[in-house]
Amino acid sequence: MFDLYIYYQVQDGVAASLQKIVTLMQSALAAEHGVGTGLKRRPESDRGVQTWMEIYTGAKPEFGAQLAAASAAAGIDGLVDGVRHTEVFTEMPPCA
Repeated sequence: MFDLYIYYQVQDGVAASLQKIVTLMQSALAAEHGVGTGLKRRPESDRGVQTWMEIYTGAKPEFGAQLAAASAAAGIDGLVDGVRHTEVFTEMPPCA
C-alpha cells in the first residue's frame, strides 16, 4: 500500500470553488477505491496564492492513474496555479 501527497498552489479567488470540487472528488475516490483522504493548506497565503495538499492513504499501486483520471474529469488542473506535484510514500519495513 502507498500514501500519495499531491501539493500545488491555488489563487485565493478560486479557493472556495476548488475546495468543493476536490472534496467531492475525494469522497468519490474514497468510496470507490477505499483510500483515506485529506485536504490541507498552509495557514498563510503568499501574494494571493495558497499552497494546498491532497492526501490519499492506503492506495494500491494503480491508484495514481485513477487519481489522475479523476482529477482531469473534475477539471482540477485548470484551476490550480501551476503544476500538481505528486509524492509517493510507503511504510518502512520493520527492523529485523
